[in-house]
Amino acid sequence: MPRIQRALVSVTDKTAVVELARGLAALGVEIVSTGGTARLLREAGLAVRDVAEITGFPEMLDGRVKTIHPKIAGGILAMREKPEHRRALEDHGILTFDMVVVNLYAFEEAAARSGLPVSELIEQIDIGGPTLIRAAAKNWQDVAVLSSPRQYAPVLEEMRATGGEVSRATCWRLAVEAFQRTADYDRAISARLARFEYADGQFRERDDVLPPVLDLRLRRRMTLRYGENPHQSAALYGGAGGVAGGEQLQGKELSYNNLVDLDAAFQLVREFSRPAAAIIKHTNPCGCAEQSTLAEAYRKAYECDPVSAFGGVLGFNREVDEETAAEIVKTFVEAIVAPGFTPAARATLAAKKNLRLLKVDFGWTPEPVLRTISGGMLVQTPDDAALDPATLRVVTERPPTEDELAALEFAWKVVKHVKSNAVVYARAGQVLGVGAGQMSRVDSVRFGALKAVLPLAGSVLASDAFFPFPDGVEEAARHGVTAVIQPGGSVRDQEVIAAANRLGLAMVFTGIRHFRH
Repeated sequence: MPRIQRALVSVTDKTAVVELARGLAALGVEIVSTGGTARLLREAGLAVRDVAEITGFPEMLDGRVKTIHPKIAGGILAMREKPEHRRALEDHGILTFDMVVVNLYAFEEAAARSGLPVSELIEQIDIGGPTLIRAAAKNWQDVAVLSSPRQYAPVLEEMRATGGEVSRATCWRLAVEAFQRTADYDRAISARLARFEYADGQFRERDDVLPPVLDLRLRRRMTLRYGENPHQSAALYGGAGGVAGGEQLQGKELSYNNLVDLDAAFQLVREFSRPAAAIIKHTNPCGCAEQSTLAEAYRKAYECDPVSAFGGVLGFNREVDEETAAEIVKTFVEAIVAPGFTPAARATLAAKKNLRLLKVDFGWTPEPVLRTISGGMLVQTPDDAALDPATLRVVTERPPTEDELAALEFAWKVVKHVKSNAVVYARAGQVLGVGAGQMSRVDSVRFGALKAVLPLAGSVLASDAFFPFPDGVEEAARHGVTAVIQPGGSVRDQEVIAAANRLGLAMVFTGIRHFRH
């Protein structure tokens, strides 16, 4: 176990560094420091030795050179068990360091500020800091490296318990965390600078929507019991926002399938400004409604398909209240995602002790969509195209009524979240039937009608892509549909429009497709 006798302390983030230095000094540790850190520690009444005193060189080049010197690097990298290393230290008068406390210039914060010139970004790239951290981590057997203020208290506690020693196990954990920190730092630099081009003496921000190099580094948030099936291993990575960053308030451990369905519910209910509820089964909505109250929205969503709703996953875009919770507990539900739950709702839902409640920040910003294929990854921008009523094109002799138009706009928001081929039967604020994932569009129309429990007479229909033949529209009319919304763009559009006119349907084209594979 390395005994800490001398520590190099040089930090940009001064959080808790005085408390750490006091604790080290009380254990008899000599503190060597630089610049602003040294001044801060002296102002706190601590004895500090300057790096310049050890190296024989002052800080220079606007502080770019402070700790890059053999008398510092050698004192960190020397392996104590090697006689030749000890002789080299003695021959050159190099003191050893048993602890390195270093954190880095705040490049990530600088990069997040819009409009910052490249020259200022460059100045926020730390050189000495990563060098010291990596050197100490490489020589982890002899040196404890603290690269984050959150590490200070537990390491001090261990030292106090052991008379100033840090275990090899702790040193190894600190070294791994140090390499993770420098890797994150280098990734942040390379990702930000890759967004600039240099030509004719000028920097220009690249206009690529997606980066030329995709560099992912996600921390494991939790290990899951299994994946989609029990024979598959699985884990959740990330967690900065959205469902991955949600707070579980109640219930059994979340499963892989729970998380996938919770995300589908979350993304669907975020489409609506009024109180909305969605019921998800295997990533497809089997019920969705937007009403004046959350409880009414849930009741309307449940009416769509009570059989499929059993064992479903629910999503709400408002804090779940007691009235809504009282409706929820009437049937078996796997999990719920919402921006919050009132205390009264929590008390009601607690009766279902296995029911998983996930509180999620609905302010999440959609991110690029990633999907693996064999040998690679597909990346696309999120499908965030909103329907603009002003750009809708009425293509039939009869335009939709106001009620039909409201129902069409609602259905269009829902069909975007149904797997292709997708159709949704609806009236204003309520889904009546869903046809999802069929190999032909007319079969989706048939299947949506087959699943419908509520009457379809006077309903509207949304299709995520164009109708390739008139048969889909003809099938919809057979079930009582009076208006249709679809992207348009088929070579047989005129045949489809003629069929709608013949059947007295109103039809509008969006010019936007919402395939979901």
